[in-house]
Amino acid sequence: MLTPTAPTTVRALIAPDKFKGSLTAAEVADALAAGLRSAGSGSGSVHCELLPLADGGDGSVDAAVASGFTRRSYTVAGPTGQPIRSSIAFDGFTAVVEVANTCGLGLLPDGTLDPLGASSRGFGEAVLFALSLKPARIVLALGGSASTDGGMGMLTALGYSFRDADGRQLYGNGRALAQIHTVHRTALPELADTELIVASDVHNPLLGTQGAPAVFGPQKGASPQDIAILEQGLEHFVAKLAEAGFADATVLVGHEGAGSAGGLGYACQLLGAKQVSGADYFLDLLDFNTRKDSCDVVITGEGSLDEQTLAGKLPAAVARRSGARPIIAVAGRSLLPKARWPEMAVTRVYALADYTNQDSAKDPGLSATLLRRIGRDIGASLL
Repeated sequence: MLTPTAPTTVRALIAPDKFKGSLTAAEVADALAAGLRSAGSGSGSVHCELLPLADGGDGSVDAAVASGFTRRSYTVAGPTGQPIRSSIAFDGFTAVVEVANTCGLGLLPDGTLDPLGASSRGFGEAVLFALSLKPARIVLALGGSASTDGGMGMLTALGYSFRDADGRQLYGNGRALAQIHTVHRTALPELADTELIVASDVHNPLLGTQGAPAVFGPQKGASPQDIAILEQGLEHFVAKLAEAGFADATVLVGHEGAGSAGGLGYACQLLGAKQVSGADYFLDLLDFNTRKDSCDVVITGEGSLDEQTLAGKLPAAVARRSGARPIIAVAGRSLLPKARWPEMAVTRVYALADYTNQDSAKDPGLSATLLRRIGRDIGASLL
């Protein structure tokens, strides 16, 4: 007589990045998990552990909250000065503060780009709020900025005063950079006692052909004339900081990452921040290694799998850390032929574009439906 086979339980760690413009990382993970669970049968089931991820861009606060941090809300000035309700993540030791949910492109009124008028002030206000909680460390997630002000806006919120030739206080934005006549700093003791970490995988310098205005300005609506104004304004900004006694003001211009988030990387380095790989830092912060060790398979993904993914974006970092267990990637679209999957150690790629003729990139409902279908197909393949 045959002994009945015990049902199989497969443990899956679902650790995706966001599908930009469509779904947050948490929404991607939820949809995949729903599909995986629906694939269960008498022969087995899939146990899902969800770990929405971020790499220092938009969604960093949400990812930290999903992993156990507490959300703390606060009102800040949006990219064009309008008050917005934002939030940081805090676990009693580390605070995560994000550009995208304070002064990001997605917060511009009516989506109207404002390359010269947008400011990073709201990000500085969020950092100030984080400092009031007395963290040992603040993680500065710089992706998604609407401004190219070199961090002037952030610095005004943190005690820096920028005045024009008539002594009037300047509101930090790209247009105001060229108007700076004097710079004065009021020391914040809290900053001296707090470790600052910039989590970013952007390596551009502040100025030049690979700098913030030239490379990222067009994404923020900057015309060629605007780019020239911003480049000259940032040069003036640096010169005035050096004139005011900031010894590192000039040398930091060429540092890797100084051009991230419209030059916010430069201002953060001026404050003594250390830049680290956004993908790897967040994987450590969210305890990825411990979580994947208890799972049989890892499912990761992002909106588009392409050459940039192979260059070290989040799914590649996840795959690199996942060891010998099967790694499955899910994407809105995949530009990587099967022959190149081994380059990021994935065993299978599922793309929403293979399940529909419609464009799901701007359709959250369709994206979620397709992810559930893909989750069900992955589940069936595992059992």
